[in-house]
Amino acid sequence: MSKEFEQISLKPGFMKHNGGLLFREISESEYEFKCLISNNHLNAAGITHGGFISALIDAGSGTAAHRAAGNLPCVTISLDLKFIGATKAGDEIVGFTKIQKKTKSLVFLICHLKCKEKIIASASGVWKILNIKPSNLGPGG
Repeated sequence: MSKEFEQISLKPGFMKHNGGLLFREISESEYEFKCLISNNHLNAAGITHGGFISALIDAGSGTAAHRAAGNLPCVTISLDLKFIGATKAGDEIVGFTKIQKKTKSLVFLICHLKCKEKIIASASGVWKILNIKPSNLGPGG
């Protein structure tokens, strides 16, 4: 079921502004996403800012929750992050998300980010499935 990575940051917003996010479905419960770290993603120490790592996991795993929920909009309820390693400009970060459980209203998942085959962050989270059609979200929704 593997597909090629596709750019999912098409609308103006945070992730598009920060270089976009490539995403692909591996199976009905497994997804990957990736991005390339640039200088504007770095903190004062010259490594990737934790806030960007958090946003990357939220966007990539949120997209996985959205796809697992039949493309219904989803919002993050909780996201527990562990920062394990560092990356720098020029590094490619690849995220892997596994859906652990989906109910009528919630998606539970785990995620890890890797760079050069080393885990740099791990997370677990819960997303709320919104039972509204995307067209009802309004501008920027």
